[in-house]
Amino acid sequence: MAPRRLLLVGEGNFSFAAALSKTLDPSIRITATCLQCPAELAGDPVAQENLQCLRERGADVRFGVDCTRLADALETHDREFDRIYFNFPHCGRKAGIAENRKLLAKFFQRDFLEAASSHPVKIINEKLIVELGKVFPVKRLKCSFPLLPLGGSAPTSWNCDCLSEAFWINLSEDTSNSESQNVGTAQDTKDFLVSFSELSLRRIPERDFKGKAHEGLPAQARVCLRPSLLIHLQAVIQAPDFLPGSLHILSGPVFRKCSVLPFTMPAFHETLFILGLNENPKDGCFQSLLCHLKNILSDLLTHTDLEGSKPCNSLEFISQNGEDIVINVKSENIGTDCAKDLNIGSVIKSAANSIHKNQCFVFVSINLDLLAMLVWGISDWRILWTFDSRFLKNFVPGKIEPFQTYSLYPPTYVHDISFWLDEKKEFDELEFHTLARAVSQDTVISIQFLSRFQHPETDRVSLCYRMTYQTCDKALTKQQVISMQSQFRKTIEQQLNVIPR
Repeated sequence: MAPRRLLLVGEGNFSFAAALSKTLDPSIRITATCLQCPAELAGDPVAQENLQCLRERGADVRFGVDCTRLADALETHDREFDRIYFNFPHCGRKAGIAENRKLLAKFFQRDFLEAASSHPVKIINEKLIVELGKVFPVKRLKCSFPLLPLGGSAPTSWNCDCLSEAFWINLSEDTSNSESQNVGTAQDTKDFLVSFSELSLRRIPERDFKGKAHEGLPAQARVCLRPSLLIHLQAVIQAPDFLPGSLHILSGPVFRKCSVLPFTMPAFHETLFILGLNENPKDGCFQSLLCHLKNILSDLLTHTDLEGSKPCNSLEFISQNGEDIVINVKSENIGTDCAKDLNIGSVIKSAANSIHKNQCFVFVSINLDLLAMLVWGISDWRILWTFDSRFLKNFVPGKIEPFQTYSLYPPTYVHDISFWLDEKKEFDELEFHTLARAVSQDTVISIQFLSRFQHPETDRVSLCYRMTYQTCDKALTKQQVISMQSQFRKTIEQQLNVIPR
């Protein structure tokens, strides 16, 4: 067995790395990194002593490593670690809580779309951009917009109801708890909100999304993980360098609450094409965009497999309300129950507004993860997020071949769960699915409603669900599943106010 590898980031004077190296087996390899350059540590005798200790034990020491840009510091073949330690995530000196939170967000974010990536999501996005760039001037936008826009902000000019599916985060203003349980002082909270709202959309009155009110919480106390790049539209078109007639492209990760289903994912990558047009309804740019987009997607989706069989996906643009278009795909190559409509994106046309009186806009949103799954025949969205190096070996830019899974027969475990509902509170099934994902670390692949029972005497209602556990890139053990099922029972009791039976 190859020796285990540990990566330490943000080490400062390397005290932790040196102490850890003295307790480990010599076969365990340590890569210790810090943000400072060697000259900044030259006058620190403690740091020099720790560095000497690490070098004597064969550790790999690296300077000038930004923990939010590890891909720049580590070669592709040198990125596999068993453990990554970041002991004290802090920007240094008197950095506020807002800056430290942004540091953590950047550290944990996995960037499939980085320049050196060979991920299928990156390949499919580049293909779309290159092909559309043959017809329209292209302007790529760096996705520096916040992952956490203000909860009280929402697009008012376009149909974007996705905020109702957002992961909401309530910012506690109770300072009686420990520091780890609240945001901090009132000023810290204000700074935190401002840092994530510099490019947010204009405010709208508070709305009760799907009847789920956030009682007692002002807009300033709520943020959400962005559910779509559409919420950044206004910031893009109001930018001084926005060029009508050019295709502006914004790509990045988005997050939505959703049920546990094979082709619905709580986190995926979206690419957004934004085109400003003349208001003249006879303008051919809109039809040209639709025509070329349909041809590009059709070419990608109707490829033949290695045996040269018939195309396995069919594409359809479905008009809704006379303006908006839903992009649907009927798939017949992934599993037995997939010959159905899958929504991979939408086209939205907006009328002119007060700022751009002589223009209208077209927005094309594409779910890159789902499109990649259909193009390569990947049956499980979770595998797009795997760290297993065998996955990326399947993909070469400019070449598309059916994905060959390397996990042949992963074991499947089925457990039923039933519980009494709280008579005073409405049961949120979407939240039930969301908690199942979280507790199981996305190993629940199916949640099936089995039955509803109402006690004849007390009128209490009980629900029963069947949960199926399976991973996509490794084998689960029976004990692991039992442990997760037990934890799930405790979690729904605490957070959904139900009583497990």
